Amino acid sequence: MQLKKYTDYALRVLIYTGTKNNDELASIKEISKTFAISQNHLGKVVFELNKKGYLETVRGRNGGIRLAKPPEEMNVGEIVREFEDDFAILECFDKSRNHCVITPACKLKHALNEAVQAFLQVLDDYTVNDLITNRGHLKKLMGID
Repeated sequence: MQLKKYTDYALRVLIYTGTKNNDELASIKEISKTFAISQNHLGKVVFELNKKGYLETVRGRNGGIRLAKPPEEMNVGEIVREFEDDFAILECFDKSRNHCVITPACKLKHALNEAVQAFLQVLDDYTVNDLITNRGHLKKLMGID
């Protein structure tokens, strides 16, 4: 199971902004520099995070982004589900693409579906706050004062 870069970037943005003090703003530029990710890509991710209610954007000269709600109210499993549009890890998960002749008797699809559900269930046990409990160490690694 592999998450898209888009989802990875969304989680990194939430971790980065979550390590900031409550009133402190982050910028796409500093996040881009920290993680060596294109500002253009991050702009799209930030737009989606804002649209979905995870980030608040502040416009203007001293603008930036911050978490829109407390990190303990942001469920990681929910975020992953919102950013991953396809958990069909085999062609047989999608009836329109399935050309496998053994699908009617195959148990692999069921086993893998169970594994995907277990993966998501584990993520449901975590919030963004759980990902940033080591704020001090994260700040040091990301170069945040």
